[in-house]
Amino acid sequence: MINARKTFAIISHPDAGKTTLTERLLLESGAINIAGNVKSKKSSKFATSDWMKLEQERGISVTSTAMQFLYRDVVINLLDTPGHQDFTEDTYRTLTAVDSALMVIDSVKGVEDRTIKLLEVCRLRNMPIITFINKLDRIGKDLLELIDEIEQVLKIRCCPINLPIGKGRGYRGVYSLVDDIALIKDEHKGSSESFNLKGLEKEVDKEDYDLLCSEVELIKSLCDSFDVSEYLNGKVTPIFFGSAIKNVGVKELLSGFIELAPAPLFKPTEQREVSPSEASFSGFVFKIQANMDPAHRDRIAFLRICSGSYQPGMMIYQTRTKKKIKLNNAITFMASQRTNLEEAYPGDIIGIHNHGTINIGDSFTEGEDLHFTGIPNFAPEMFRRVVLKDPMKSKALRSGLVQLCEEGATQMLALLHRNEFLLGAVGVLQFDVVKHRLEYEYGVKCELEATSFQVARWLDFKTLEEKALFLDKMQPQVAQDHQEKLVFIATSKVNLNLTQERWPDVEFMSTREIKN
Repeated sequence: MINARKTFAIISHPDAGKTTLTERLLLESGAINIAGNVKSKKSSKFATSDWMKLEQERGISVTSTAMQFLYRDVVINLLDTPGHQDFTEDTYRTLTAVDSALMVIDSVKGVEDRTIKLLEVCRLRNMPIITFINKLDRIGKDLLELIDEIEQVLKIRCCPINLPIGKGRGYRGVYSLVDDIALIKDEHKGSSESFNLKGLEKEVDKEDYDLLCSEVELIKSLCDSFDVSEYLNGKVTPIFFGSAIKNVGVKELLSGFIELAPAPLFKPTEQREVSPSEASFSGFVFKIQANMDPAHRDRIAFLRICSGSYQPGMMIYQTRTKKKIKLNNAITFMASQRTNLEEAYPGDIIGIHNHGTINIGDSFTEGEDLHFTGIPNFAPEMFRRVVLKDPMKSKALRSGLVQLCEEGATQMLALLHRNEFLLGAVGVLQFDVVKHRLEYEYGVKCELEATSFQVARWLDFKTLEEKALFLDKMQPQVAQDHQEKLVFIATSKVNLNLTQERWPDVEFMSTREIKN
């Protein structure tokens, strides 16, 4: 069961076609019948992974989504991540729960800033990366230029698995360098026909054929043969070409993915590495989502199974609270749709109903005291003060903000010196999401006002005496986050630097690993 599972995230710069590719992968597998059109304002169809009202209105992904489907007897756990940098935290946490990544690159724009940052995170974990160069139906960069750009900018060697046949309006299909077979898409029949390189000459324009032949010769002479071990160590990325919007090259990508991508891998804890082949159950929560079913105001904890298996009614041990809970009605996902599970195995992402007792970063076992590592928090860089329009909604406001903070949509900072709290975020779009969700999911209308604060850092003290002295002197600039961790908030970076100089023994942290 373990080897028949693949768990991966799709990453890209915004507008590289990541969500459209997700739709096509689901369509090719038979998981959905119609691919939603996230770009057309006239269409009533939306991407399966963009299930939130705000995502459908704006045509962007603002939260990671888990989807499980079957393809050629392989269970695939696909996590579609937000491309926008304002939702960095959600994406980075999701990457802790997967075993590999699929990187989507726009053939017109090439390597972009967000792609660089995401690959750096993957590289910290030596994560295997498969690359899909998208939008070959448009006139873009030269093939060899793209490959060279990936190698030079992303510092990872490339190994093309196939090559495009034609480009722009003349884009017809892909040529496999592995088995020397060309697949030409027939748009009228919706299927592909296969040819060898010689037979392809009569099917495409002479210019496209001559270009393909020269590219095949160059790639075979310049690129090393594909080394699986180098790919699994994150040193080499196999490259597939295609067009998600035209559904060309997607099936070949999916088939190549299930052949190449690793089965569930070892996962690190503070105590030891956990093998997926262990019989005892273990896993960790990397995401919490409120109101996936608005009618029931539910909260779902997303748990990655690392070892053992899930069975309905089993007892598991929550290592943070040191309490056992009974797992009833765990669910699997197709975006916002869910199905009750009868069993689940390492690599699977399961949903646990959360009544406020589960936090991001929580570890679960069958009794062993393990704490999975690597789940990050980032200090907020923007701050807003919440102004409630209807004072009678204050209880609903606090309840909504607590739940949204639990899932990482924003950070709530309670000031120590007065009864007031701020919202902190990495990007301004997080505030738009919170305001929108408060109104539509909790019935709370509010305004978010700018404040004088600009920088935040978590605090760590060597001694209790030092902590008491700091709080006595600096209390007006100290707050607690929703996990009761102390945070220093400054009006400027100059103010932060001066404070750090005055308190050299206090640690001011811009990132914090979630440890529960």
